[in-house]
Amino acid sequence: MSELRVGGVGGMPEMRCGDAIGRLIAERADLQPGDIVVISQKIVSKAEGRVRRLADVEPSERAIELGKKLGKEAGLVELILSESREILRDDRVLITETHHGFVCANAGIDTSNLPEDDTVCLLPEDPDASARTIRTEFRAAIEGQGMGVAGPSPLLSADPHPLSLPPAVVISDSFGRAWRLGQAEAAIGCAGLTPLDDWRGRNDASGHELQATVIAIADEVAAAADLVRVKDSGIPAAIVRGLARYVAAEDGPGAAALRRPPGEDLFR
Repeated sequence: MSELRVGGVGGMPEMRCGDAIGRLIAERADLQPGDIVVISQKIVSKAEGRVRRLADVEPSERAIELGKKLGKEAGLVELILSESREILRDDRVLITETHHGFVCANAGIDTSNLPEDDTVCLLPEDPDASARTIRTEFRAAIEGQGMGVAGPSPLLSADPHPLSLPPAVVISDSFGRAWRLGQAEAAIGCAGLTPLDDWRGRNDASGHELQATVIAIADEVAAAADLVRVKDSGIPAAIVRGLARYVAAEDGPGAAALRRPPGEDLFR
């Protein structure tokens, strides 16, 4: 029987600009080969200095006009505009395409879980690069501390992995859905993980050939981790075990592989 286990990483400090997230997690978690470490976008942004004070933002005329229309602070709207390559909707909700290519509300800018009032958090400039950096920090921790030398954890799947293989990294953020209520976590960055599992051309359990099934592994891992990394828990990271078959030595294409090309975007 296959098994999946998810556990939160507790004891993390309030993140400051310049903090090494991978090192801080490695000091607090028993990382094993085949692990996937899912990390909140918020702490990555904090560590990368992506927090802004609204009082320091000078809004443009366009931002002031949109702010009045949407009932949003003009300084926040200015930041949304600066983080976006295109506004897709400004009716009721401000939906934009960010410079990364994400289609989301308010360019992914968030106001929750910030220690200071009148501040907002922007997305990392390059979440896939952030994930690769954190994975490099995990690799350094494994090599420097001899982590994993006792052999794989019994929680892992049976897939063999080198003991020095660093955990995969997923950076996740909450996204709304155009056709469903509620938010769900999605991967905005990843390294060392196969982000998509393409089943097209394979047969299902009844022997029928699958035509459209491409499983968003990185997004499903992000969503699973969020069930233990809830908003008021103070737990910004979680370890997912049991999916070692998707963890690779190479960092891979990242979460960029999950973005739907504009010509196939069902929202537009």
